[in-house]
Amino acid sequence: MKLPESVRLVEVGPRDGLQNQPQVLSTALKAEFIRRLAQTGLTTIEAIAFVSPRWIPQMADHAALFASLEKKPQVTYPVLVPNVQGLEAALAVGVKDIAVFVAASETFSRKNTNCSIGESLERVAAVTEKAKSHALGIRGYLSCVAGCPYEGKVATKKVVQLAETMLALGCDEVSLGDTIGVGTPQQIEDLLRAISQQMSLSRVAVHFHDTYGQALANILVALQCGVRVIDSAVAGLGGCPYAKGASGNVASEDVLYFLNGLGIHTGVNLPALVRVGRWICDILGQPVMSKVSVAFQGMEDT
Repeated sequence: MKLPESVRLVEVGPRDGLQNQPQVLSTALKAEFIRRLAQTGLTTIEAIAFVSPRWIPQMADHAALFASLEKKPQVTYPVLVPNVQGLEAALAVGVKDIAVFVAASETFSRKNTNCSIGESLERVAAVTEKAKSHALGIRGYLSCVAGCPYEGKVATKKVVQLAETMLALGCDEVSLGDTIGVGTPQQIEDLLRAISQQMSLSRVAVHFHDTYGQALANILVALQCGVRVIDSAVAGLGGCPYAKGASGNVASEDVLYFLNGLGIHTGVNLPALVRVGRWICDILGQPVMSKVSVAFQGMEDT
């Protein structure tokens, strides 16, 4: 099947990658992290979440961080907002792009956001209505599309319906998240085929965790189906506090190496991205989870 000539990478390391880290970084360090990522050629970098610091201490400085960013004109810096209060705080510092989120699992929704899926959609509707009045770009995250840590398999029909609903509420694109990394290529293909019957896959992104080592295989299937936007986190940062056992996001370095091998253009410089991944992991005091970065290090050491 024909592959795309180009793909847009959405770097989620500064938000999704850092939010579960026990070490709270300074605002200056997070701003420097985002600045370095922007220098690699990435054009979409999710900066932070405008959430209560009571729930996610790492995101407590959201307003100060966004205001301090050295913003490049060709780069968008979306922020996650859970409700209208978060949106108002984001608008106050000049945010132009936001992300909202819904879970495809009722139990996960209650654990993650303390509300039902229906209530979550009501929150999203309130946010998107106000965001559209300010001409903001709106991204929607739909989590647990391949499985839930509490309920197991999630029905494809439910995922399709929720994706449709999020687009109808005003999202420009919907990112399908395999939050616990249990999806397999056939499962992902079946899901995307079902979704493509209801909407264009040009408005769909994929967001895979690599818990079972299936992320790159799932990305290949997604590309073959028609997806052109891929979420990833430098150095494989990430994990979910409400999904026990879930590993980090698929590493941006590994995705980029994979796409380069397929001849797919991204505009992102791989050696530069590897350097950023090593830098942030040195600061966090943890190993780089990117296999490509580890391989590069091995070649440099020989």
